Amino acid sequence: MFVQISAEAVPRSLRGVLLADSNHVPRYWVSVWLVVAASQWATSTQTMRLRYIENLYEHADRSFRANALDDALSSLDDAQLADILESWFVSLRNQSAATSSNEDRWQTGLTFVTSVVTWLSKSADAKMRQIEARIHRLSTLYSQLHIRQGGRSETVRSLPACVVERLYQILDPESDANPFRRPQTRWRVFIAFVLMLHQGLRRGELLLLTADAIKSSHDRKVNRTRYWLNVRQNGYEEADGDSRYSRPSIKTLHSIRQIPVSDATARLVQIYCENYRGRPSHSFMLNAQTGGPLSTESLTKIFTLISKALPAEVLQELHDRTGKKSVTCHDLRHTCAVLRLHQLLERGDAMDEALQKMRTFFGWSKESDMPSRYARAVFENRLASVWNDEFDDRAAVLRALPQGR
Repeated sequence: MFVQISAEAVPRSLRGVLLADSNHVPRYWVSVWLVVAASQWATSTQTMRLRYIENLYEHADRSFRANALDDALSSLDDAQLADILESWFVSLRNQSAATSSNEDRWQTGLTFVTSVVTWLSKSADAKMRQIEARIHRLSTLYSQLHIRQGGRSETVRSLPACVVERLYQILDPESDANPFRRPQTRWRVFIAFVLMLHQGLRRGELLLLTADAIKSSHDRKVNRTRYWLNVRQNGYEEADGDSRYSRPSIKTLHSIRQIPVSDATARLVQIYCENYRGRPSHSFMLNAQTGGPLSTESLTKIFTLISKALPAEVLQELHDRTGKKSVTCHDLRHTCAVLRLHQLLERGDAMDEALQKMRTFFGWSKESDMPSRYARAVFENRLASVWNDEFDDRAAVLRALPQGR
C-alpha cells in the first residue's frame, strides 16, 4: 500500500512517501531504490512512480506469494523475476482499457527491477559472469516489450478563444460574475490565473513562488524598468517543513529559470501582495484562506468551481474543440505555449530559434519533444481574436487593474 508519512511526531528526515505490505511493513527494495535513485525527483514524480511499482508488488503478492518480489530480488533469482515480470506484463496487456499510463507503469517497474539487480551484482559474491548474464537477460528480454497504447493524440490543444475570453471576464476581481465572494479569494485566484496563462507556469511552480519572486532592475539602454520572475525552490522555507499534504516542487533542473514579466503582470502581483495577501507566517506568494500556503488540492478545487461557472455554450465549444469538459491548470500552460510560439514566429524568428527560446521560457530539457508538439498547434488561428499585438498588454488585463490604489 502507498503511505505518506507527515506526522509531526516523525523526524523530518524520515517523512515522505513509501510502500508498505499488508502488515504495514515497508517494502525493502523499493525503499532502497527511493533513497538511491529517486532522491532528486520531485515529490509528484516520486509519488507517480511509487504508484506504478506498488502495482508490480501487489501483482507479485497475488500471483505468487507475499513478498515474492523482494525475495526474488534479494536472492537474485532471475527465473522468479522473469516469471513475475512476464505475468505482470500479460496482466497489463490484457486490460480492457489500454492507456499510455500502462506503458509508463511497465517501463517504471522494469527499470526498478533491473536497477536493483545491477546494484546487487556489484556487491554479490557470486560469479560475475552469471550475474551479468542475469542482467543481460532481463534487459534484452523485456526492453523491447511495450504495452499497446490507446490512440493518444499528439496534438497539444490550447483553450478556444471564447473560453479564454470568458475566463478573463468572470475572474476579474471586480466582476459580478466572479464565483468567489471574498475579495482576497478573488485576487488570489486571479493572480494564479494570470501567472499560469501569461508566464506558462506549472502548478507546482506557481505554488512555490515567494511573495518577492518578481524582481526588477532599471535598463539604461531603453531607460525603463524591466521585470523578471525567478522560478525555483523557495529559499526561505525548509523543503521538509512544508505543511501541505502534496508538497509542490520543481520538476527538473531545467525548470529552474528566469523568465521576463510584463509591467502589467508585475503590477497585478504587487497589488495582490500589498493589499490582499495578508501577513501570513510563511513566505509563499499564494496564501490560503486558512493562513497557510495554498495547496495543490485547493487549486484543483478552485478550477473545478471556475469550470462550473462557465456558460453552457462555452463549455460546449471547449468539448467540441478539445474533448474536455472542464478547464485545468495545465490547460493554461498549453495555451501560453501556443501563443508564445505564435508571437515568436510572427516577429520573424525561424522555427528552430523560436523552439529554442521556448525551451528556456518553459523549462524544457534539450531532449524534450514538447516544443515540436506545440509547433503543430500554433498554426490553429482560433486564438488570434483574443489578443491584439501584445499578449501581455491585453486590454482586459489592464482594465482589471483597480484605479487609485
